[in-house]
Parts: sequence; structure tokens; C-alpha cells
Amino acid sequence: SFQNEINEVPFFDIQLPYELALKIFHYLGKTELGRCAQVSRTWKVLAEDEVLWYRLCQQEGYLLDTSISDHSCWKLALKNCRARERTLKTNWKNRIGAVSQLRYELGKVLCDVHSCDGVVIAGYTSGEVRLWDTRTWDYTAPILEPMHGPGDAGPQPHVSFVRINSSLAVAAYEDGTVSVWSLMFGREPIHRYQHNQRIQALALGSEGATVATASGFEVKVESPNDRGFWQTTETFEIQKLVNFLNLVPDVTGSPVTVAAAEDVVYLLKAEDPGKILHSVYGQPVTCLDVSAHEAAFGVKTFGWLLNEPNQILLYNLETSQCLKKMGNSIGDFTCVNLQNSPPNMLVTGNKDRRVRVFDLRKSESLCSFYAHQLGVSAVQMDDWKIVSGGEEGLVCVWDQRMGTKLWEMHARHPVRHVWFNSHSLITANIPDEKNPRGASISDDDLTAHRKHQGIIYAYEFSVDQLAVESIFPICRSSYDEVTGYNYNIGLAVPYDNI
Repeated sequence: SFQNEINEVPFFDIQLPYELALKIFHYLGKTELGRCAQVSRTWKVLAEDEVLWYRLCQQEGYLLDTSISDHSCWKLALKNCRARERTLKTNWKNRIGAVSQLRYELGKVLCDVHSCDGVVIAGYTSGEVRLWDTRTWDYTAPILEPMHGPGDAGPQPHVSFVRINSSLAVAAYEDGTVSVWSLMFGREPIHRYQHNQRIQALALGSEGATVATASGFEVKVESPNDRGFWQTTETFEIQKLVNFLNLVPDVTGSPVTVAAAEDVVYLLKAEDPGKILHSVYGQPVTCLDVSAHEAAFGVKTFGWLLNEPNQILLYNLETSQCLKKMGNSIGDFTCVNLQNSPPNMLVTGNKDRRVRVFDLRKSESLCSFYAHQLGVSAVQMDDWKIVSGGEEGLVCVWDQRMGTKLWEMHARHPVRHVWFNSHSLITANIPDEKNPRGASISDDDLTAHRKHQGIIYAYEFSVDQLAVESIFPICRSSYDEVTGYNYNIGLAVPYDNI
């Protein structure tokens, strides 16, 4: 080929070796390389060298787990990735895609929902725990079996909390039992342990196998040892009842737990069991989230302290120093998301119905949206959008830079869980009333009335129109039908192509 014949590259008055010329071009961006390609035939070969475009592709965060030999034209690969991202953004903004409801009638009323990377776990008042894998649209949902004792013939206790990560699923029940399942094999729990009282909070490490539960004045941390046998690694006694519990991600060595109990925030480590991160008498903590190095939580102050309204505090977990006090709001901060937010950013929801975004390098909020009719109950953001859920059942999607609402969806019951990645969104409306009135008439009937049950939605904004699975059967039509309808969700049906 022509490239193999080039050893010397003309650089104005001098001839440079190809490798050296390539090193110079390494400093150029996409636009400059495009301009250089128009200079001469030799420069064009140089400016379209695979090494340069592979590096640009990696720099922009595309195809990170590929090697240079995986594509024959990296310039085209980058172009396709960027086009795909643009389409995905447009689909999000205009709500183009598929939406489905994840229902399970026999579970009665929904108690708690959690998700990880598109896999959803739900716990019900019937005591059942169910999984869905929304990454494949023809999914069947396994029901995770409880570990039955010999005398467990009666009704199962309600599920209080469920959590899931990439390898484990955990459920805590009303009677103080905790069951842990492995997602790799089987529906039988791999571990089970018991508290004497009701469990107030449950946390599961974002990676790996560590479970923390709080019941009464005790926080228990369980994880498997080197041989794979589960055991209690830590038990912490604290003075107050825990409201919020988080495991610190990416910790080497023994697990670190952050627990908010009324007006105290504890940093629970094996070597320093009773360490208090923050405590102000009579100022309860209203929400908590933890990243690898920091903890953010909302603090409720008293009305008569007008100079100090409710705030979000940010603490460094290594030094235990308060880094920032953010926000001055009359309402309580009800939810905060630090772990999934972009670097140096934090998003919060408040009882005053506003969603606020904070830059951790400043104290005042970057933007504030008047979002919901009642308080905000769940939030998540990425570099351009925010998804918020409210107590009245509304899910709103916002364009952060424009400060505008893109679209909203409403369902009965408060939104208690919101999770999204680049191409999908999962929301859960969970009823506060677990034993709806009038349900007792039909106790023999296993299903509760639909309006009492709560609901989980899965949205897919994927670009791959080729993936027939992402189109629901009701929207797949064949050429022998006379008319077609795409249910306002912009899906490809054969009539588009006739």
C-alpha cells in the first residue's frame, strides 16, 4: 500500500521519518487532523493513521475494552460512536423508545425495589422476591426462593428491603430475617441470618460481597471469608436507632459502613468501632449517600435558628473533616445522590418540591428546578440530564443546562426508586399503604387490586432498531396486515419502509 512506501514525510522544508511525524500528529484533535488530511497525499495517509484515531476514540471514552486490531477503520468507528450517542440523546429528549411495566400480581403490594445495571429486584407483601433482567426484552423473571424452615407453613413475612449488585441479591424481612442469593447460581439463598427485632436499614456493597443491616441499636456486617463461608465480620453497638445505612465503595481490607442514626452520623470501621463523623444535638439527618471518599447528608435544623436553615453537609471519610455546607432551604432535604453523579457534582431533592444541583467546589446551587407538587423522593443525574421522582408519583426528566423539563410520566403512589444509564431508565412507584383497606374482603384471592399494588416501569431508549426484541409483540406487524400503528412510541414497523 501507499503507506508502506512512505518512509520520509515532507514537513515544510525538511523530510521527517514517519514515526516522528506521527508523534507530532499525536497532539492534534479531530478537526486539526481533518484539515491536515487536505494538505497533501502524504499528510492524508498520516492524518488517517489508525493509531491516532484509536487513541482519540479511547480519549472520548468509546470502545474502551477493545484493542487496535478490532476495527479496520478507527475514524469510522469514532464517527459511528458519536452518531449513536447523538441519537440516544435525541431519543431520551423526545421519549422515543419502548416502555414496559414489570408487574407481578401474585406478590400483592410492592414493598421495595432496587436495580443494578438493568437488573431489577422487587420485594412484596406476600414475602416473595422477584428479579427481572431488562437487558433482554423477552426476559422471564425468576422468583428467588426463601429458605424455608421446618415449621414455616404459615404466611411469609413482608419484605422490608431489597438490594442488588452485579453478583448478589439481598432481602430483609419484617421478622428480622436476611436472605442473600447469588445471581450466578440457583434460586436458593446462599446465606441467611437473623436479627431479634425489625430491620431499619439494609446496605449492600456496590461491588463484591458485603451486606450490612441495622436493627435496634446494632449494626451487623456480613461477608464471606477466604474459603467462601459467610460469617459476621463486624458487629457495632450504637446509641441510637439507625435511619440510613451505606457501605463505602472501593474499600480495600475490612468494610467501612456509614450509618445515620437520628442526629448522629457514625463511621463504622473495624479498627475504630464507635467513631462519630458528625453530631449536632437535636438536628436529625434526613438523607444520606456515600462515595468512595466522601459522605453527603441532609441535616434538619430548627425553625427558630433562622440564620441556619436546612443544609447538605459533605464530609471527607479519610480525614473526617467537614468539607462543605451547601444549600439554605426551609424544607428538609429528602434525597441526595453523590455516588452516581458526575465528578464534583451532587444532586438533591427537597420537601420544598425543588431539585437542586450543587458543584462541590462552590456552596450555592448551580441550578434549582421547581419539580413536583409534593416533596421530591428520588433523584439521579449525569452530565446533561436529571431524572427526579416525587411523592405524588411524577417522574420528570430535565435538561440540566437548559433548565427545562423534557417530559414527565405519572403513576399512582410515590416514586421511591430511580435508576438510569445511557440507554435505559427504571422507576418504581411504591405504595405507602401496605395493607390497603377493603383488601381483606378478598383475602383468599392472592392478587391485590391493581391500583393498590404499585408499579415498576422499564424504559429502553436504545438506538439499535435492528434488535427486534426491543419492539414489543403488539408493535411488531407483518406485511399482510392492512394498517399499522406504532403506539406513539416511534418504533420501526414494516409500514415505515413500504
